[in-house]
Amino acid sequence: MATTEALSVIPASVLRNLSDKLYEKRKNAALELEGIVKQLAVAGDHDKVTSVIHLLTQEYTYSPQANHRKGGLIGLAAVTVGLTSEAAQHLEQIVPPVLNSFSDQIAGSYYACEALYNIAKVVRGDFIVFFNQIFDALCKLSADSDANVQSAAHLLDRLVKDHFRVFDSFDMATTEALSVIPASVLRNLSDKLYEKRKNAALELEGIVKQLAVAGDHDKVTSVIHLLTQEYTYSPQANHRKGGLIGLAAVTVGLTSEAAQHLEQIVPPVLNSFSDQDSRVRYYACEALYNIAKVVRGDFIVFFNQIFDALCKLSADSDANVQSAAHLLDRLVKDIVTESDQFSIEEFIPLLRERMNVLNPYVRQFLVGWITVLDSVPDIDMLGFLPDFLDGLFNMLSDNSHEIRQQADSALSEFLQEIKNSPSVDYGRMAEILVQRAGSQDEFTRLTAVTWINEFVKLGGEQLVPYYADILGAILPCISDKEEKIRVVARETNEELRGIETDPAEGFDVGAILSIAQRQLSSEWEATRIEALHWMSALLNRHRSEVLVFLNDILDSLLKALSDPSDEVVLLVLEVHACIAEDPQHFRQLVVFLIHNFQLDHSLLEKRGALIIRQLCFLLDAERVYRELSTILEGESDLDFASIMVQALNLILLTSSELSDLRDLLKQSLVNADGKNLFLSLYASWCHSPMAIISLCLLAQAYRHASSVIHSLVEEDINVKFLVQLDKLIHLLETPTFAYLRLQLLEPGRYIWLLKALYGLLMLLPQQSAAFKVLRTRLKTVPSYSFKEERFRRTSGIPYSQFNYGGGGSQISEDGDLNENLHDMHNGINFALKLQQFQQIQKQHHLHSKSQTQSRFVSTSWTKEVQIAEESKRAASELNRPPSRSSGRGLGQLQL
Repeated sequence: MATTEALSVIPASVLRNLSDKLYEKRKNAALELEGIVKQLAVAGDHDKVTSVIHLLTQEYTYSPQANHRKGGLIGLAAVTVGLTSEAAQHLEQIVPPVLNSFSDQIAGSYYACEALYNIAKVVRGDFIVFFNQIFDALCKLSADSDANVQSAAHLLDRLVKDHFRVFDSFDMATTEALSVIPASVLRNLSDKLYEKRKNAALELEGIVKQLAVAGDHDKVTSVIHLLTQEYTYSPQANHRKGGLIGLAAVTVGLTSEAAQHLEQIVPPVLNSFSDQDSRVRYYACEALYNIAKVVRGDFIVFFNQIFDALCKLSADSDANVQSAAHLLDRLVKDIVTESDQFSIEEFIPLLRERMNVLNPYVRQFLVGWITVLDSVPDIDMLGFLPDFLDGLFNMLSDNSHEIRQQADSALSEFLQEIKNSPSVDYGRMAEILVQRAGSQDEFTRLTAVTWINEFVKLGGEQLVPYYADILGAILPCISDKEEKIRVVARETNEELRGIETDPAEGFDVGAILSIAQRQLSSEWEATRIEALHWMSALLNRHRSEVLVFLNDILDSLLKALSDPSDEVVLLVLEVHACIAEDPQHFRQLVVFLIHNFQLDHSLLEKRGALIIRQLCFLLDAERVYRELSTILEGESDLDFASIMVQALNLILLTSSELSDLRDLLKQSLVNADGKNLFLSLYASWCHSPMAIISLCLLAQAYRHASSVIHSLVEEDINVKFLVQLDKLIHLLETPTFAYLRLQLLEPGRYIWLLKALYGLLMLLPQQSAAFKVLRTRLKTVPSYSFKEERFRRTSGIPYSQFNYGGGGSQISEDGDLNENLHDMHNGINFALKLQQFQQIQKQHHLHSKSQTQSRFVSTSWTKEVQIAEESKRAASELNRPPSRSSGRGLGQLQL
């Protein structure tokens, strides 16, 4: 079939001229043949090239006709020239018939020399495998009787020598190897058929075995050198395949003596793992497998290179290569586990580098090795866990369920070992776990938090420097969407907070505070709450250290007062209260608080009551109100001062937390502490007429209340005043003022109370609900007949003469003539207080007038519309029926 195929591509005229007796015709036929082969080579049709060579060999060089043999030689040279760089893969067919022609006595060795000369010029060093035969032939031809043959042989000899001078791989070792390996073995070792290469390898194994028995290791070295240089590093794939199987055969032949040659054998095999040809990679696995079976533990010195190569092959694109690599991997694992020469210290850096690879096959390979090495008692993988822990955690988010499962299994085993180990490097691993606790992958977060939980329980003092980082990882997880993570995170947080630590032992209070402060801005309520618990805990344990960082955290704590969560606000206030235990910090807190209310009126409206009430509960209510009043007394923003006082007054009258403060104020006229409190509040309460009236009613200073009411002028009685009055009337019906309503049972004794209430009634619009409520209440007052003398004494004494606290028998401020005032403390100059009220109100009038004029200039055309709308809202408010509930949320004020 080969001959038929060749005849189909070579014209009959070429074949005929190739055997012509005239040299010129043979030469021209060879040139045509060269062109034909060149086309076949370009088309990659090497099967037809092989058929052409077969035809030239069998029908020409081995022909009994001399001209045919001459034509065959020039034809083989033409084929080589036509193939150019691809000629090397056909040398096994081309060279032998040419060498055979050196002994042709009839056709003459001249044409054989000429043919080999032209072949050598093309393939150059690739024909080194035939050196021994070429050398032997040239040796004989140098003494040929024909001068032309001698001349041709001389030219060929010079070319061969020139090639060897520039051919690095040719040396004495190669020559020596060629002397012990038959050419047929070398030829078959690079054959395209596996069976021929296998048989050649078996023959090579036998040769090496004889050399080993004879102790001739120099020749063994030469053989390995030849296989390495001329085969495994050859550009021809079949040569490389042959070189690999040859090196494995050499190892098998050496058996127990192979170890001394491993430095030569293993590197070229490892180099072949990265070959572009998948079959070469496959045979590299096969070769190393056979080598490893022979030398076992002796090849541990190459473990890192082998591991690296297997790591790459585990992700090979060829399934057969992967399968071969898997078999080799299993064998290497067996050898490592039984070897005492394995160096884990040298291996870990390579493992750490490879852990970053994302390929699933490589990851599976790596986890397999980690598990195997951890199972070896003499290998301390736990000590090197920090080097590859991050890589294992990275695998928990792999798309492959199998890889996630394997990584989790490995991590679980390591965690169990950590629990049973007396000494573990918690610190380095804690850094990794902190990063992984913030992973986007749910399973990774859960595993990281679980590890942190165990570390907190086991780590003790080792983890002190990492508490801040751990806390920074745990707090966000407390609000995780996954319940399992939340549960573990909360448990860890409690464990962490329960550990008693000291700054002297490395506990960084500032770092913990910084983490807690940062988490105050978390979008999750649970995290913000735990951050505040940490601040409270730190204040309780390390107060002095925390106060050093007060300026760093105060702004965040104040902003947290605007938090939408009531629980968060209450906790923030606890922290503030704890800070405010020191006098200087207490005033600073109140100043900051008023400043924030001034900047954000919505905070005062929505959170004002809650904040003030909680501060009064946590701190002394009297202390809080005194400080607030002192600050507001000097407030330059009169509008804000009025709003703030109205808010404080409403809280004072309604909050259960301030019941003791109200009781003390009720004793203002008979108790020094009550009087002092009344005086401390009075100045700032003057910013709001209704607030000062409420304060007087609470303090039972009814005559002064009546005087304040009578002192009101037109500017005071505006919509805002009427709204506040409406609120007060309804508050008079609450339990807070039950004592006042009971005093109405004795109108003769509390005449100034009646006068004050009637004064308020006169200020209310008659159609308003508040008017009806107060009128109804006043209608229930009993009608008593007063002694004219007493009434005259009560009503006839000018107000200016009522300066309480002086000597002698005086009547009480509210008009009770029967009260003995000899035991009263220093009195209150109400006339002076009335002047103070009037002065402050005058400032408000001037301020209001100034604002009105300013608005009139800028927006005069909208003023009437605004007044109309305001009047409409006021009328609606005043006509609103009384209600027990204002409908506002917890801690909100309606001012």
